Amino acid sequence: MLRFFRREGHEKEKTEQAVKRSRQTWFGRVSGLFQRGSLDDEIWDELEEILISADVGVATSAKLLDALRQRIRDERISDPQEALRLLKDEMVSLVSVEDAENALAVDEPPLVILVVGVNGVGKTTSIAKLANSYKESGSKVILGAADTFRAAAIEQLQMWGERLDVDVIAHQSGADPGAVAFDTLQAARSRGADVVIIDTAGRLHTKLNLMEELKKIQRVLANQGAESQRVILALDATTGQNGLMQARSFVDAVDCDGVFLAKLDGTAKGGVVFSIADELDLPVLYIGTGEQPDDIVQFNPEEFVNALLSPEDED
Repeated sequence: MLRFFRREGHEKEKTEQAVKRSRQTWFGRVSGLFQRGSLDDEIWDELEEILISADVGVATSAKLLDALRQRIRDERISDPQEALRLLKDEMVSLVSVEDAENALAVDEPPLVILVVGVNGVGKTTSIAKLANSYKESGSKVILGAADTFRAAAIEQLQMWGERLDVDVIAHQSGADPGAVAFDTLQAARSRGADVVIIDTAGRLHTKLNLMEELKKIQRVLANQGAESQRVILALDATTGQNGLMQARSFVDAVDCDGVFLAKLDGTAKGGVVFSIADELDLPVLYIGTGEQPDDIVQFNPEEFVNALLSPEDED
């Protein structure tokens, strides 16, 4: 089994750097709350306010707090520091999915990954990061430019292909996306590729015909015997709850296997990770931490939560 390339230590550092602003602006305050001498009502009100402000969302924040208070009652906790430990446990549990780290492992080549998402979320750059990481792990990768609605999308993917020395299968702008997918799979088999990553149209979530186009691509691939097929939803971390509204349409239309959370740096609020897991019932598989091909981290729940909740004075 070929696995995604993970560099221990290096990835933890990148995760900490990616959520640095979220920690300094919002989540770092959480540790301060639990420095108080007792667990009073004021703590819960402030904690809820912090979580909602950090893009965790109203419903997910309430779910976390309800679970935390229930555990505190059941375990008869009075020590605020112990309560903070329980909060971390609940947050890790919320974003943990069994065997998620193997979700995109290559069991029977070629693994076919369809990447979906609205325009502007960083979809093509995320594809490049995935391709680069698979290549570093020893996999042969081929890309398919099935976003034929925009010539710029084809050109951008070809540019990344040249930069990464990865083959790109492309037709002219306006061509049938299903035909591109077909040719990409055939090329992958003839060239011995382990991984096929197909860019799909940067569809607006309101465009039903584009959703149907995605389903058509899946049928074309299935008819060609592509049994190892995955759908990854690219989301822009900076769009927060608005991005979740767009994502719901994809989840309703297509079975998604997980999320690539792009742009989790700078102005992004890290709390959206919890909303994705809770409201979309999808695991975050990878996070994008910058603009370069190696600015990608395989999502680790424990590392992520610990990075968010580190005390502010650790910076």
